[in-house]
Amino acid sequence: MGDDDSSSSDGGDILLLIRGLALRNAVEHGGKARVDKVTAKVIATRPDLRSGIKALIPTITATVEEVNRMSVEEQKSALEAMGQGIEGKGEEGVERKQYALPPLPDAVMGRVVTRFPPEPNGYPHIGHAKAVVIDEEYARMYRGRFILRFDDTNPVKERREYYDAIMDGLRWLGVRPDIIKNTSDDMELLYMHAQRLIEVDGAYVCTCRPEAIKRNRASGVGCACRSLSREEHMERWARMFNEYRPNQAILRFMGDMRSSNTVMRDPTLFRIIEHEHPLKGERYRVWPTYDFAASVEDSMDGVTHALRSKEYELRNELYYAILDRLGMRRPLVLEFSRLEFEGMPVSKRRIAPLIEKGLVKGWDDPRLPTLAALRRRGIQPEAIREFVLSLGFTKADTKPPFEVLEAINRRMVDAHALRLFMVRRDDCIRLRVKGLGSENGEGQHVTATAETATDAGGGSRSTHATVRLRNHPTNDALGSRYVRVGNEFYVPLSDIRDAIGREIRLIDLYNVVVERVGEGYTHADARFTGYGVKDVKKVQWVSVDEAVEVKVLVPRQLYVDDKYNPESLGVVHAYAESYALKVDMGSMVQFVRFGFCRADAQGVFIMAHK
Repeated sequence: MGDDDSSSSDGGDILLLIRGLALRNAVEHGGKARVDKVTAKVIATRPDLRSGIKALIPTITATVEEVNRMSVEEQKSALEAMGQGIEGKGEEGVERKQYALPPLPDAVMGRVVTRFPPEPNGYPHIGHAKAVVIDEEYARMYRGRFILRFDDTNPVKERREYYDAIMDGLRWLGVRPDIIKNTSDDMELLYMHAQRLIEVDGAYVCTCRPEAIKRNRASGVGCACRSLSREEHMERWARMFNEYRPNQAILRFMGDMRSSNTVMRDPTLFRIIEHEHPLKGERYRVWPTYDFAASVEDSMDGVTHALRSKEYELRNELYYAILDRLGMRRPLVLEFSRLEFEGMPVSKRRIAPLIEKGLVKGWDDPRLPTLAALRRRGIQPEAIREFVLSLGFTKADTKPPFEVLEAINRRMVDAHALRLFMVRRDDCIRLRVKGLGSENGEGQHVTATAETATDAGGGSRSTHATVRLRNHPTNDALGSRYVRVGNEFYVPLSDIRDAIGREIRLIDLYNVVVERVGEGYTHADARFTGYGVKDVKKVQWVSVDEAVEVKVLVPRQLYVDDKYNPESLGVVHAYAESYALKVDMGSMVQFVRFGFCRADAQGVFIMAHK
């Protein structure tokens, strides 16, 4: 399409620029970036932004505040990740960037072992993507091993569907674990370690009522169960497997009830859950908590670096205490910030009710941050990986704008996304062109003999021709398509309102002068003026002869001011050229001057981004 190439970098690219400049300014000035300095750098780097800089000040300010919450080391790490981006061409000529994570402390080449331990209680989301990408990247960086371990020790919440969803999401991301296992496969070993913990006075069985346990932990008071003999606790432990009922007995860690870290106030290590497990059925009724299973499993599996989001930071003391009491090897625990987007909750507690109430249509609803939803929306797995690595390894709280991911994705899909014309029905007028002859003009676009029909009076009624259009403005490998055009077109009303008496160009077709707009803005008349490309307003079009109706779903922010947004999924009804019905499901197209969209079903598309 020589007349118009609507692919261009926009907000997302600017956001990346602002973040990089803010990080550099902070590193150069003791960890504190300044809004005025970053603003000046933005203008110096992109002079074209000068006229609109006032509109960018809130974004610059928010970015500077985010960067200034990081430690200097975190700023350097994030800047290193962004600064070491190496542009290159991947498959299909798509430009990609590679980012370097900071070195792992105490890492030995060939001996690093990392793990990703998702619980199969929902579909994986963008937060899981961050964790698994970092885990795998570090394992590969040090030529070590990467373990995928399902933390499946709460049968009430877990379903076989979720195991499969996690595996499917990771395969889509291109994640390739060296070992795949389930915590539930090691139950007998976990029981053995629990018994050992009782034997060394590191744990005891508590039969207090749940409300009493909660009250005592809050006030830092130990219960009477603590003072019972080791033999009594061993007997109680045995009774947990066949006699006690749920909530009648739990195995608790012998911690410090006066600790300022409330995690250490004798937390639960095992509890009784009578519920069928998706893999183990009813074989087990005593199940470990994450605190116990994670520490013991990490040590048994040979994990050297346990990387997890910083929401677990207060639990590190318990993690190490359990291993120390058991005399087991200690992995090194490192934390990173949680990843989520503004208005797109990753918490299953918030997503599941939306699905149950029908407010979103399943885990792959394009408004959600799940991998299934991002995939359906048209976000590429390579874009997610690059996005995660571009953020660096930091504990600083951040909610990067979704537009940053969009900018990366746009760069990746632009080179191979088919360009198609589309006119929205809520911004549409029917344009009739007169003065067309049967000649082929300059032969530049018209590739078949035109057909001219005559009315009863012998006058010209309509003219049809087959027009060849390039599928991409620069990628010749995508070839061309043929469109049958007459003298009537759907065009955007917004382009015609102010064009009366003026010459415009129907993109990649010919030029016309708009002579009249009918009452009610339902139709307009124009006169053919030639084929030569001129410096006039360019208007996209859809031939009435070939028009088909399509629907585009437009995801918007799911939550606004922490409340569900009932307008979070827009629907655009439009006329498109008939080729839109021939697009393979799952492929990306760019509807000219509208946005990049993924074919979701016959005649149905989902907008990924501008």
